[in-house]
Amino acid sequence: MSAAAGEGMADGARAMIDLRSDTVTRPTDAMRAAMAAAPVGDDCYGDDPTVLELERRTAAILGKEAAVYVPTGTMSNQIALRAHTEPGDTVLIGPGAHVWFGEAGAPSPISGVVVRPLEGERGMFGAATLRAALNVDMGPVRARMQSPVRLVCAENTHNGAGGAVWPLDLLREMLAAAREAGLATHLDGARLWNATAATGIPEAEFAEGFDTVNVCFSKALGAPLGSALAGPHDFIERARRFKQLYGGGFRQAGIVAAGALHALENHRARLPEDHARANTLASGLAAIPGLEVDPGAVETNIVRFRTTAVPAPEFATRCRERGVLLNAYNRADLRVVPHLHTTDEEVERALDIFREAAARH
Repeated sequence: MSAAAGEGMADGARAMIDLRSDTVTRPTDAMRAAMAAAPVGDDCYGDDPTVLELERRTAAILGKEAAVYVPTGTMSNQIALRAHTEPGDTVLIGPGAHVWFGEAGAPSPISGVVVRPLEGERGMFGAATLRAALNVDMGPVRARMQSPVRLVCAENTHNGAGGAVWPLDLLREMLAAAREAGLATHLDGARLWNATAATGIPEAEFAEGFDTVNVCFSKALGAPLGSALAGPHDFIERARRFKQLYGGGFRQAGIVAAGALHALENHRARLPEDHARANTLASGLAAIPGLEVDPGAVETNIVRFRTTAVPAPEFATRCRERGVLLNAYNRADLRVVPHLHTTDEEVERALDIFREAAARH
């Protein structure tokens, strides 16, 4: 059990084992202390020193010129789309991308863009697929009738693909094709920290070549809230306008930014613990009759599996009644995500409960 897992239970020990997401964590004692002591200003006036330090540190880690702190990853992604495009433009995304499928269809009502999902494996696509999606030059008259392709988005790690990590060579080939086509590029790196923890490749290398990058502090790292959008200085200034437009200016934000800064500096190194527990869960699930999972596909902290014994919603209900929370996505698919507060003992107890819930009765 990590030191971080044992902290932060000021609200009382939780009887339930919560594996719904790595967003369900609570601030550790050390994080709470950092938040209580944080110097603050007014984020809307740009003079909150803790927010400014978080933005500076995040940009440095990602190898970008600047960053802007926002309340949520959805806001960060949608600000990026709006700042990169004009209404009527086309945005290319990978299969099952969170920016579209997990954000309430926001690109259409907020930015007025056309979203075109590309085919691929585990949420990824290559240079050839990207090139095939580009408009064919048929002269100026036809060009006026087409939605211009302006932006391509990638997601790393890919939530819908079970925390899959983009291979760096595939990512770079896709980015080279995007540059050749004159497209802007955005990386939804909500869990980019996990990609680095799994591969040893620095976040800045994964982010290299992307115009903008979104990262979350409330996923994986255990901060109470917040994300950041990083990119060139001029673009981030444009993004700040949309942050304000969307209601993202949050005054003495240094209090929560301090939690994110503490997580950024102290919780990245422990992420392999979550990955190890995810692998234990996957191996255990694979051995349970009525459940299907590919342990070899589990690269980071997300385990997606299927139930053939009982419908997934019923399986989730049985688990909840026995003390485990997890997410069902349809009649067959489920997900578990170990996180900052998950212990080895809880993993073993959860597997026992999964065996009971999968039994036909």
